[in-house]
Order: sequence, then C-alpha cells, then structure tokens
Amino acid sequence: VHPNVSQGCQGGCATCSDYNGCLSCKPRLFFVLERIGMKQIGVCLSSCPSGYYGTRYPDINKCAKCKADCDTCFTRNFCTKCKSGFYLYSGKCLEKCPDGLEANNHTMECTSIVHCETSEWSPWSPCMKKGKTCGFKRGNEVRVREIVQHPSSRGNPCPATTESRKCIVQRKRCQKEGKGTK
Repeated sequence: VHPNVSQGCQGGCATCSDYNGCLSCKPRLFFVLERIGMKQIGVCLSSCPSGYYGTRYPDINKCAKCKADCDTCFTRNFCTKCKSGFYLYSGKCLEKCPDGLEANNHTMECTSIVHCETSEWSPWSPCMKKGKTCGFKRGNEVRVREIVQHPSSRGNPCPATTESRKCIVQRKRCQKEGKGTK
C-alpha cells in the first residue's frame, strides 16, 4: 500500500488518499469523480448523480457521463431526460422532432400528432319554435355530437358539435293544460 493511501476511509470508500478522496469503493457502490475547482476527487455513491449512468464491472462500479445534450441517461446512448432546448425521442435528444411527430413543450418529448375525433351525430331533435313543439308551422331542429378525442397542437381541429336546420310541421294547436280536470 502506498504511503498516501489509507484503509480507514469515510463515506463508502474502500481505499482513499488525503489528496484524491476515494480511490476505490466498497461493494455495490459507484465510483465517480467530482470536480472541486481545478481538482477532482473520488466519491462513492449508492447511485449515480444526475447527468451520469452506472456501469458495473467485476472489479469496480463506475459512474460515466451522459452525452452533452442529455440530463439523465440509462446508458451512454440512451437518454431518459434531455437538457433544456432538446426533445426526447427513442432515447435520443433532438433539437426538432421527426416528421409525423410534434414537440410537446410540457414534457419536452416528441409525441405522435393526435387529431380530433367526434362521436356520431345524435338523431335530429323534434321541430321546435321558442321552446314549443306546437302552435307554429316553421321551426328548427337540432342535432349534436360529442368530442371523443381533443387534438394535440398540430392535430386537425374539431369540427362543429351542433347543427341546426329549418323544419316545417303540420300546424297543430297546443293543448290547453288543466282543461276538464278538477
């Protein structure tokens, strides 16, 4: 053992030095170099910090840096969260999303474009005028449909959900309420 290397280390180190911090870690811990000014010191952690991913080897577990555009990653080539200004798509960080996809500024991911979907039209309502179905010849009837799926920002917008048309009924007199009842 080198004179500057100690076995009585703190914080999960198996071996350490006064100048360089941890040189090796206890089992299952990850070794990572932290920069303090111009100096780098070794530390041992139970999981890798943001911007790094863990690799396990028989002799040492190391934390390696994610790609420059990646905030957190699973491996060097598979990002799980991108840095600001980039959109995540299939583990990669992109400045703009591929064709057929749109940038979601809330999740910072490339997502499928979603178009509006509506239900079928309801049957036409009874022919009415001023809320009544009697006492007139010309009125309006209405039908409606529901929005089943709202569109994403680049999806096709929703069409009208209400339609009205003029209608003609045979003039029928309104029944008087309460007539002949006691």
